[in-house]
Amino acid sequence: MKSPAQRVALVDTPIIPTIAALARANPGTISLGQGVVSYGPPDEAVARLPALMADPQLHKYQGVMGIAPLLEAIAAKLAAENGIATAGESHIMVTAGSNMAFLNAVLAVADPGEEFILPMPFYFNQEMAVRLCGCVPVPVPTRADWSLDVDAIAAAITPRTRAIVTVSPNNPTGAVYAEEDLRAVNALCARHGLYHFSDEAYEYFTYGEARHFSPAAIPGAQAHTLSFFSLSKNFGMASWRVGYVVFPHALFDAMNKVQDTNLICAPVPSQLLAVEALRLGRAWVQPRVDALAQVRTAVHQALGALEGLAQFPRTAGAFYVLMRLPGVEDPMAFNRAMVERHHVATIPGFAFGLADTRSANYQRLSYGALDPASVAEGVQRYVAAVKDWYRA
Repeated sequence: MKSPAQRVALVDTPIIPTIAALARANPGTISLGQGVVSYGPPDEAVARLPALMADPQLHKYQGVMGIAPLLEAIAAKLAAENGIATAGESHIMVTAGSNMAFLNAVLAVADPGEEFILPMPFYFNQEMAVRLCGCVPVPVPTRADWSLDVDAIAAAITPRTRAIVTVSPNNPTGAVYAEEDLRAVNALCARHGLYHFSDEAYEYFTYGEARHFSPAAIPGAQAHTLSFFSLSKNFGMASWRVGYVVFPHALFDAMNKVQDTNLICAPVPSQLLAVEALRLGRAWVQPRVDALAQVRTAVHQALGALEGLAQFPRTAGAFYVLMRLPGVEDPMAFNRAMVERHHVATIPGFAFGLADTRSANYQRLSYGALDPASVAEGVQRYVAAVKDWYRA
């Protein structure tokens, strides 16, 4: 038999299932791994689903872009919260999660061999999508505090560049990119005829003085900006798979072809739940973000026990800490030891492009998926595991 496609062989094995399997094999492990929230969607929204699904017409294929009530709710939300007026400017497409929206967009805008600039550390599923499409990810370093290095991004542009990707608030670092930096990246895209892929899945998860900014709100930016959003984090709908992308008119035919081939339409029960969630809006989400802010503070304080051994910027978004530890020969040996000896799991930094593990062993901790007591216990186990490994 012939081997699998080379473009697939170039894609790393997904790290989340690998770490999850390791945790399952060691019962009692607290996972600070997967980036999800601890709460589910609004109970009142879920309770309305049986009545909403009573229309037999809903069991048939629906519109490729999404059902009308959801598209209307999204358009209203974008205008009110993100400063993005879509009417006459852009299209909205509802997908089965924003990862699908990203993959759709890569297929729609790029040919094999073309390049996507990814500030590093990058979100691994995006790098995987670029490779699966036969395109080339171009990692570009960020600054020490994980903020964008716009000069480095500009220097990475070549005639093969098709898009620059930004993720803010960021996975895996939690950095909230400054508005002026996002404006500068968007201007680079306009100047060089590139697309700006702006991933905003964590838009509500900011703390203190940090504020989220949508580059598509810049006058004239919608012609070259694709904005990706998700209900997985904000409304606790990870398994319901609802995301959406706002994209330029010029890409309509291409995006329509990809969506109709890949999905036809996002699952209707999930879209109906999304409508109900958006009716409750950010006011429903904000108390949960406020609670996470307290967890964040406690996590940062607890990790202070590793001062002198580990470094991590106190970033102001999402629900992640990306910690730099001294280098290791075998990073997975470190992660296995944490699970097997101390029953705590985190995600190794090489999954996010930080591949020089001999120089630094990066680990991503997620504090969003568990109740505060479990997070506190998990972080204490992590601190003990790090001290044990490095004999601090």
